[in-house]
Amino acid sequence: MPYRKAWVWLAVGMLGLATAAACDPGRNRERRSERREARDADPAPYQADVDEGLGAAVAILVDTSGSMRERVPGDTRPKYVVAREALEAMLDATDRFIAKRPDFPIKIGIYSFSSSVRQLRAIQSYDRTAIAAALDDLPRPGGGTAIGDAMRAARPDLYRAGVFRKYILVVTDGENTTGHSPDDIAREIFRKSEGAVQVYFVAFDTSPDKFAFLKDVGGDVLGAGTGDELRKALDGIYQGKILAEAPAAGEREPAKR
Repeated sequence: MPYRKAWVWLAVGMLGLATAAACDPGRNRERRSERREARDADPAPYQADVDEGLGAAVAILVDTSGSMRERVPGDTRPKYVVAREALEAMLDATDRFIAKRPDFPIKIGIYSFSSSVRQLRAIQSYDRTAIAAALDDLPRPGGGTAIGDAMRAARPDLYRAGVFRKYILVVTDGENTTGHSPDDIAREIFRKSEGAVQVYFVAFDTSPDKFAFLKDVGGDVLGAGTGDELRKALDGIYQGKILAEAPAAGEREPAKR
């Protein structure tokens, strides 16, 4: 009889532990994070989740940390408003490109990041109205700056887009303050994608030197201190690099993934 009671109490205790673990979302998140980190430690190259063809996928990552509430030098508007308008102006270049190359798919996703990352539009075929709506949904600025986490979140989505050419475009006004280091993530993406994912930054009202590591991974960073400079920098990267290079590169034999 004592043995039966002991087994009963043991079963009750195990059930209580299991219930506590299930009810502890922080612990569950920690375990998922550990599993992801163990998976990412695998040195094997990234592999596409779907068959890939011609086209370019662009993950646009927009800083919505607290500092984006500040005014732009020489402007009365906060930085996040200026950034949104500059990104909307990029859509004109996409319209012109598609008019010339309707056979070459362009896919765009929109993400915001502060202390955490939020996907505003999944990476999918270009739709000006949908992208403009996603930009309008940018959260009000607040919190820290999780640049590395945003890059880490966008990377697997690029590998589900079904196109050879993959780009990450980051607009930020500050240094990483929380989560993974963007330097570490950029190097990991470069190494495991074997150069297939190109990373570009626009340093808005901050020093581009903070992101000098991009030169080591085939990427680039441009500085912008005003709204006009931001539009020019985005145009230089998006139209001058991504839209100019993607079709020529895509028509060659795709790089090993």
